[in-house]
Amino acid sequence: MKIRSTDTFVILEDEKDDIKDFASYLEFIIPKAYKGQNIIVNLLKYSNMSLQDLLLFLKISTSHRKTKQSFILVNNDLDIDIVPPEIMVVPTLQEGEDVVEMEEIERDLGF
Repeated sequence: MKIRSTDTFVILEDEKDDIKDFASYLEFIIPKAYKGQNIIVNLLKYSNMSLQDLLLFLKISTSHRKTKQSFILVNNDLDIDIVPPEIMVVPTLQEGEDVVEMEEIERDLGF
């Protein structure tokens, strides 16, 4: 897994080509190693992502967002109309970073 850390978020990226294993690994590692941090998951390499693939991240997205931290998936191939509202998906890493900033401001304001 590739990891890039900044002051406000961590970008995680799969180095292999198995989205199921990656989602499962994130469920295991995020609560232990990235608790209290905003997470951006780079899934740009998965150009044929389906709703079924996306739903692999639903559990970790829900549990991480309950801790009042951002969890954002980045993929530009998904049809936005199929994305459930419980999962935040954006098409670029820059937009992922922007969403983290906006959610941080919302949290600071008490929303």
